[in-house]
Amino acid sequence: MKKVIIGFAAFLGFMVICTLISKSVYAYRLPMVSTCVPESKYIEHKVEAQGIVEAGGEKTVTYLAGLRIDSVLVHVGDRVEEGDALFQVDLEDLKELMEEKKNEMSKVSLQINAILENQAIEQQKREVELARAREDYDTTSRLQDTQVGRAMESYVQAENDLEENGGEEALKDALQNAAYGEADAKAARDEAVKQAQRKVEDLLWPEEITIELETARLEQTVLSEKLQEYQKVLDNQGVVTAPFGGVVTKIAVGAGERIPDTSVLLLSDESLPCQLKILLDKEQKKYISLGDQVLVSLEGKSKELEEKVDYLAASELSPEKYEAFITLPEGTGIPGLSGTVSRSESGEKYRFCIPTVAVHSENNRNYVYVLKEREGILGQEYYVDEINVSVIDKNDNWAAIEEGTVDKESKIILSATKEVKTGESVRWEE
Repeated sequence: MKKVIIGFAAFLGFMVICTLISKSVYAYRLPMVSTCVPESKYIEHKVEAQGIVEAGGEKTVTYLAGLRIDSVLVHVGDRVEEGDALFQVDLEDLKELMEEKKNEMSKVSLQINAILENQAIEQQKREVELARAREDYDTTSRLQDTQVGRAMESYVQAENDLEENGGEEALKDALQNAAYGEADAKAARDEAVKQAQRKVEDLLWPEEITIELETARLEQTVLSEKLQEYQKVLDNQGVVTAPFGGVVTKIAVGAGERIPDTSVLLLSDESLPCQLKILLDKEQKKYISLGDQVLVSLEGKSKELEEKVDYLAASELSPEKYEAFITLPEGTGIPGLSGTVSRSESGEKYRFCIPTVAVHSENNRNYVYVLKEREGILGQEYYVDEINVSVIDKNDNWAAIEEGTVDKESKIILSATKEVKTGESVRWEE
């Protein structure tokens, strides 16, 4: 009997040990969670955005259009001073262009010489025609005067015959006809002399002005000036230099391309202050407005600047983004360098605030996991419950939730040693 009692006691002890081991294994396998309780806090908002320094203005650098670039000696972002080399012109191509211009000038010179020779020939023709017209005028005038003189003699003779022989009708008719003849001779003389005079006058009119010669001479001048410009480039060994200092903001041509008739490149206008350009998303734009004071940190500068937002508008290139410009103090910043803009708002104070890591989102709803107690294998144990919440405001660290869903005593799960699910038992790390 004693042995039976001892055996039974041993069995009970073994069962207790097994139960303890089983519970220990069960408890060990449960996720360990840490919790927090809602607090009263101010939800501070801090916006930080990266940007690039841009020139406040730009100046164009132009050069002889049509020249071929052999090599580009600068890059966007490089700073150049007046006289620094920008491009190298293809000298072989330049010599070919110069030869073409010389050939064109030769053709134009031949054209001008031909025009001048033709004008000289035309002038000689006009002089001959004028001399002949004057000779014709003199001859016509002399001949017509002779005819008028003869008509006058006939009239005088008819008048004498009438006086000597009395008033015969035949003599009166002869006198009348002689008078008509004299008048006709004078009219014919006047008309013939007038026509001869007009021919002389027509030949004395100035020559018509033509643009052919002037056009050719203008073309010759343009070609000569272009050839002189090419010669200067050749004298400089084809090196194109900066006409003024600044930072290269854009290069319009590359090696092997010909210079356009617009601009070769753009340099920053150093008479205007630089600007820092940043892009904001919709959330960031809530806390940065036009005219707001912001802190600016520039690459390579340890001191922060306090400046204001001078421009803010929707970006045309980046949908759902906003462009903001901050004008920098004169002499500050170099185009192409980076910068950072930051701004903080203390925000409102809320009674129920929890860390943002405790808030989960799914299908446009927000929820939290809370720790609750129930009777289980280990007696009173903790398990996970899910509660929907409404987020009023938040920043990177804290979220303010609407009152009524949780209370000040709610144990909200912050973290777990492994993924937890609603209704699952867990261990609590107090």
